[in-house]
Amino acid sequence: MRALAIAATGMSAQQLNLEVIANNIANLNTTGFKGARAEFTDLLYQAERQQGVPNQAGQEAVPEGAMLGLGVRAAAIRNLHRQGSLANTGNQLDLAVNGRGYFQITSPAGEIQYTRAGSFNKNNAGQLVTMEGYAVDPAILIPQNTTQVTINESGQVFAKIDGQVALQNVGQLTLANFANDSGLEPLGNGLYRETPASGAPVVGNPGDVSYGKLQQGYLEGSNVDPVKEITSLITAQRAFEMNSKVIQAADEMAGTVSKGIR
Repeated sequence: MRALAIAATGMSAQQLNLEVIANNIANLNTTGFKGARAEFTDLLYQAERQQGVPNQAGQEAVPEGAMLGLGVRAAAIRNLHRQGSLANTGNQLDLAVNGRGYFQITSPAGEIQYTRAGSFNKNNAGQLVTMEGYAVDPAILIPQNTTQVTINESGQVFAKIDGQVALQNVGQLTLANFANDSGLEPLGNGLYRETPASGAPVVGNPGDVSYGKLQQGYLEGSNVDPVKEITSLITAQRAFEMNSKVIQAADEMAGTVSKGIR
C-alpha cells in the first residue's frame, strides 16, 4: 500500500527534524553558535485523474483532477544567523560582534574561514589566535612586554607597553559580510566556509555601514531559544506519532484484506 511508503517518508523527515532540534539544544551554551531549522518539501505527485482533460470528445474539460502526493523529503537545514545575546566576561581578548560580520580565521591549511566566536588568546609568539590555535586574519601581533590590550569598537588594537606612557597601535581587525549568510558551510568549532551559495566575502572595518561594532570583554552566546526548541520538539514528536499511526492503520487494513481473501 502506498500509505505505508508515504508515512515512512514522514517518519524519516521528523527523525531529521528531531536531530536538528537536538543539535540546537545541545549547543545552548556554545559561544557564537547559530541555530538551525529543518525545512521540507513534498515529493512527486501521481495523477489518478488528470485535470483539464475532457472525459469524452466534445465535452468540457474536467475542472479538477486527482493528484496523490507521494510523501515528503528534506529540502534544507537552514542556519539562522540572527544575533545572539552578549555576555560580559571581563577578558580583554574576548570579542563580540554587535551586528553583522564575521571574524576571519586562517586554518592550518592556509584557508580563510569565518567565525562569530570571539574567544581569542595569544600563542607563544604573541599572535592573536582562536581556542584551536588558528591565527586571526589580518594577523595581530601583541608585544611580549604588553601589560594591557585595548580594542575599540572600530577594531583598532592598542597595546600598553611596560614603561611607555602612550598606547601602541598594533593592528586593525576587520569583518567579512556575505550576501547570503545561510549559504555558508558550517565546519564545526564555530567556523564557516565560503560557498557559491553564500557569495564572496566583502571585508570592511567594524562600525562601518552594514558592519557590526566590536565589544571588548564580551562574548556572543548561542542564538538558540530554548522555549521555541521545546515547542518544536513536542510538535516533531506528535508528527512522528501520527505517521506511525498511519503505518499501523495501513497494516491493519492490509491484514483485513488478507483475512478476507483466505
